[in-house]
Amino acid sequence: METIDKVSAKTNNKVGLGSTDKRSLFWVFFILGLLILTSLVYAQADRYYMYLVVYMWFGLTYGMMLQYGRFCMASASRDLFAAGVPRMAVGIMVALVFFSLVQAILHATDMSTFTPAPFGIHMPIAGMIFGIGMVLAGGCASGTLYKVGEGNGTSFLALLGICFGQAIFAIAGGPLRSLLPQSWIESSAAKGLPPEMVNSWFDVYLTGYVWNQPTIQISKTKFIENTFPGASAYFVGDALLNAIIPAILLLTLIYIAVVRKGFIKKIKKAKGSSSLRDDLAGFWSMITASKRTTIMGVLIGITAGLHIWVLAGMQKKFAISNFGELLTRMGHAGDVSIRGTVFDPGYWYITTQEAQFAAWIMEKFGIDMRSNVFFGVVNGIPELWRNPALWMSIGIIFGAAIIALINKEFKLKLPKGELIALGIIGGLLMGMGSRPSLGCNIGAFFIRAAGGDPNGWLYLLGMAAGAFVGVKWLNWYTERKMEKQMQAFDI
Repeated sequence: METIDKVSAKTNNKVGLGSTDKRSLFWVFFILGLLILTSLVYAQADRYYMYLVVYMWFGLTYGMMLQYGRFCMASASRDLFAAGVPRMAVGIMVALVFFSLVQAILHATDMSTFTPAPFGIHMPIAGMIFGIGMVLAGGCASGTLYKVGEGNGTSFLALLGICFGQAIFAIAGGPLRSLLPQSWIESSAAKGLPPEMVNSWFDVYLTGYVWNQPTIQISKTKFIENTFPGASAYFVGDALLNAIIPAILLLTLIYIAVVRKGFIKKIKKAKGSSSLRDDLAGFWSMITASKRTTIMGVLIGITAGLHIWVLAGMQKKFAISNFGELLTRMGHAGDVSIRGTVFDPGYWYITTQEAQFAAWIMEKFGIDMRSNVFFGVVNGIPELWRNPALWMSIGIIFGAAIIALINKEFKLKLPKGELIALGIIGGLLMGMGSRPSLGCNIGAFFIRAAGGDPNGWLYLLGMAAGAFVGVKWLNWYTERKMEKQMQAFDI
């Protein structure tokens, strides 16, 4: 017979588990209720704010899928380079393939908001800086957001690093400007912008170098347009040539370098030999090894396309090309740039809105954040509650929190010791790496590669190189630390 103490302990455990579940469920409904209430308040204030609400709910959807699928470029790099596990890298390529097909459909129906970015050597350089940063911080831009939603304190510090690193990077002048090529300075001056708006080194870099670089979208090249007229140009040029084939080649390389040896060894042990058919089976097993990640990859690709379609429809409905026009109509001209614009990418994007968040705070402390090109001429600094892309990032955090709570994966984890330094330094490097390339692992790689812009692959090349360096450094640092700890036990 069980003792009273044992029965009491079991009862307490059951009660504790039930109360924990109820608390999680309470917070799930609280978050959803808060977002629904926010949406209703915006709808009541002005119908134009529904444009902002769309960003918020798509952000929530991204956050739920990112957390459930554990999608993170830093995790993909760490798993691949340190442990030889391709699961996450495979999921990202699957998402890219599906998103490229959706993008092609949107372009063919004139419902796309995608525009290619200036092409140049700055892309892999910036990608390498970002890649090092994401490994040190333990999460890329999207991974950092969803991990904040899980309660990860290191990711929260990394997010602050991303925010303020970009803002400071965009307004820095002084010695940095003296290092700029004279040709950039002359080209910048020739743009005709007000001199008081071109102050930082980044202003000159943007106007004197980046804006001079060509933009490339494969479907718009003469060869593709002449060979594949009409809608077929988007499917052949942007989807097939710029996304699907490179993704398959990359997956094949991963299979050969990481998976094949172990898989074929098992086949030979069972059958005595192997064939091309076995390799195809091995390749497919790599794709389907983690159904959770692969399925989320498919859904992320489709959702990202649906996001573009909805925003393109709203732009047509309101006869605008940028949310800044709606802010001006509503009497909030102080939120927009001198061009009447705010950051409104029209698709899934991270980092620029985080820079605006930091700029908004710095401006409250009396720092001039508008006498520059990045904020003052292009993106503006809207009030936080009127920033559409920022609501997308908030939605990602809330969406991740919901899934983490449901799956009992939410836990407040305060960083200690070296994790504090790694989070801040990694975030600052990600911020610094996202500005020269005008995007991060989402905006500079995923969106562009799927949309027919070869820039995306240049950025991935740099990001992979940076991640490799970051993983190797972390391994060296960990081994060195363990050696020192073991030496303490020597007699």
